[in-house]
Amino acid sequence: MLLSNARLGDRDRDIRVEGGRIVEIGSIGTGDIDLAGRWVVPGLWDNHVHFTQWALTSQRLDVSGARSAREAALLVASAVGEAPGILAGAGFRDGLWPDAPTAALLDEAGGRVPVVLVSGDLHAAWLNTAALERFGVAGHPTGLLREDDAFDVTRRLGEVEDSVLDGWALAAAREAASRGVVGIADLEMDWNRDTWERRIAAGNDLLRVQFAVYTQHLDRAIDEGLRTGLELGPLLSVGGFKVLTDGSLNTRTAYTHEPYPDGGHGMLTVPPAELLPLLRRATDAGLEPWVHAIGDHANTLALDAFAELGVGGRIEHAQLLSETDYPRFAELGVVASVQPEHAMDDRDVADALWSDRTGRLYAFRSLLDAGAELAFGSDAPVSALDPWATMEAAVTRSRDGREPWHPEQRISSGEALAASTRSSVAEGEPADLVAVERDPGGTQLRGMPVALTLVAGQVSHRTL
Repeated sequence: MLLSNARLGDRDRDIRVEGGRIVEIGSIGTGDIDLAGRWVVPGLWDNHVHFTQWALTSQRLDVSGARSAREAALLVASAVGEAPGILAGAGFRDGLWPDAPTAALLDEAGGRVPVVLVSGDLHAAWLNTAALERFGVAGHPTGLLREDDAFDVTRRLGEVEDSVLDGWALAAAREAASRGVVGIADLEMDWNRDTWERRIAAGNDLLRVQFAVYTQHLDRAIDEGLRTGLELGPLLSVGGFKVLTDGSLNTRTAYTHEPYPDGGHGMLTVPPAELLPLLRRATDAGLEPWVHAIGDHANTLALDAFAELGVGGRIEHAQLLSETDYPRFAELGVVASVQPEHAMDDRDVADALWSDRTGRLYAFRSLLDAGAELAFGSDAPVSALDPWATMEAAVTRSRDGREPWHPEQRISSGEALAASTRSSVAEGEPADLVAVERDPGGTQLRGMPVALTLVAGQVSHRTL
């Protein structure tokens, strides 16, 4: 394939692709696709998604706009008559609600229809009495499950026939390709090898997929000889070993040094005495540690574990940090795998719950200045799988016309693009390319029109 008139920097060049790689850039001639001066950038990666959950969420009742438990219940009441069995909803954030989510409130709305609402941050699930009975937690005092209890319900709620779920996943992959995405790191809490081998064999070949391994599957991964970076096919490779050490901000379970307004410090789900042996076993087998840490205390403990192990890896989220921990990322070779759009989602609840420490929240500028490497993602379905929205959140620290939130932590568009890509537009590099209609070096990135996406030289999305 020859792409002609691709804008690279301040001039137009032609790009020849062979065997899935860029083999020549220069003044070559008329191409198979004339980009007519459209900007070309490397293909975009979302470094943290829960892809099956993202596909499932597209089929669920959206309650993300609810400003109270009562409003969420009213949305349930309006939809319950259409529910074929369980009514599943997604997206609620109760951190600033004036009333408490209770099973009784959902009972009023849903009656005997089982109702399960999954929180926007995936760390909580709100059930009515019928759902509590169906999922084996009858008699729960509130109906609001957190952390492992919520994860179990969410997993069981997602038990859909493979053929149906894979169809939703293909639609989600097409949408991702239309946003210039060429690859994802899938951190779904499942045995993802089988899932993605099945999907790719059935024709879902629009994305490169790097899948993570969780604790419950660590023995199986080791037995199968999986190690980070191992390629299982042209599009599928092994990622890291994912372990969650604390909760989240909106669920008030992120583990912090200073207390929340209610006096609590969140929840440490995997203490150091358990974390170190787990990580050591994984690293000995060749699996890179990918450690979930959101609160500043959880991040300190995770970095302590990396220092003890003497290996690099990733911290997933790295949301709230102690200033003394900024330089430790670079010193220890730990990548900060962060989700900038969460800063826009969380700014109000953070101002309410962490008002004395928001300057250390989503501290991208401080991390870069300390020499850290950033890897951007969405955590979809927590935020939309759209790297352009992700990048604009980091560049402007603003959304919906609001004043920038902690603008001192803004980064440049070039730095944001580097955190969203894994290759470059250069000879010898993979032909993972995106052509866009606007200058990607500006600040107007959200809603970027994407004209062409190539994955290994194959067209995954095209409008021109």
